[in-house]
Amino acid sequence: MPTTSKRRRRTPRWALWTAIFGSVLLVAGGGGVIGLKATLAAATSKIDQESLIPTTGPNEPEKTNLSLEGAKNILLVGIDQRPDELNGEPVRSDSIILLHINKDHRSGYMISLPRDSYVSIPAYDNGVQSYAGGHDKINAAFAFGSRGLKKKEALAGGFELLTKTVKELTGITPDAGAIIDFKGFREVVNILGRICMYVDTTTTSIHLGKDGNGNTAKPFRINSDGTINSRISGVTPNIYKKGNRCFNPSQALDFVRQRDLLEDKSLDYGRQRHQQQFFKAIINQALKDGMNSPTKLPKILGAFGKAMTVDTRKIPLVDWAMAMRGMNPDTLITIKTNAGKLNSDTINGRSVELLSEDSMDMLKAVKKDTIKSFLITHPGFIATS
Repeated sequence: MPTTSKRRRRTPRWALWTAIFGSVLLVAGGGGVIGLKATLAAATSKIDQESLIPTTGPNEPEKTNLSLEGAKNILLVGIDQRPDELNGEPVRSDSIILLHINKDHRSGYMISLPRDSYVSIPAYDNGVQSYAGGHDKINAAFAFGSRGLKKKEALAGGFELLTKTVKELTGITPDAGAIIDFKGFREVVNILGRICMYVDTTTTSIHLGKDGNGNTAKPFRINSDGTINSRISGVTPNIYKKGNRCFNPSQALDFVRQRDLLEDKSLDYGRQRHQQQFFKAIINQALKDGMNSPTKLPKILGAFGKAMTVDTRKIPLVDWAMAMRGMNPDTLITIKTNAGKLNSDTINGRSVELLSEDSMDMLKAVKKDTIKSFLITHPGFIATS
């Protein structure tokens, strides 16, 4: 197991997204702060915390007296596997989002780091396999940290090395973190019934389609790295056309995975954009449905819990929720690294994404909590759809 932090309490099962963007907004729907806190306390009373974020680094003292004052940074990592499916094989993170919350705790920014970003990954020993350190795609950090480990330990090892990598890249140690299990979100959508959002570019699925008999089938053969190998004859892929639409559970999870066949050819930037839009849509709908149906709210919270693994740095989730109760998903600004333009190169025979000088300046602005000023002079970094 990872050697850089204490292990191991049971994996927590609750939604950081709900804590920050969901339950905290119940204040706006009626009921006072005391009632809200009691509701949150009941919802989180059986939740255990998992240590995902290293509390110290080389030659650094352990931080104490952590507080919720000031700007906050939360690392959100999406994977395609459930914890019980992790069997020692490396796990690559499918999406990496740095959520920056302004010091007033009323607005924030979502910055997606392209999974193909070429970065420096520090040396790491997870107790089973060691990694000597080097340069690779950023999503390899989760893989190097998780390999040889199973289930909860794989999540912790992967997240810990990714956190160290993000810190080396940005100088930021997250104040909290969450691993998002995209398969687990199927149950969230099942309870909600559907997720409605605007599709900003026609998207063809490489994972789901229909055969000649109308049965669900895979339309493409997929390589081990997730790219397309070849088309499967007789299967018509799902096509999600541009415009407003509502997704059923299987369509929603399929849509946010796509990158190869987007009409605007934005590839991974398009997938980042769609995942950001999906998270905002699901939180808004969960809030709406939970407020309209108090009996449904516990099911929604429970489903979020099954889709998340959370580290709040030993600060109770109730306190996080209360501190962020002025937050609204609609105030979140989504940001594109490299201003949404591909900046690819081939290194050691592999295509990678290079972060531009402006992108690095943007990450520095996040660390300094001056991102608003940066965006005034770099409006192209704001995702407008």
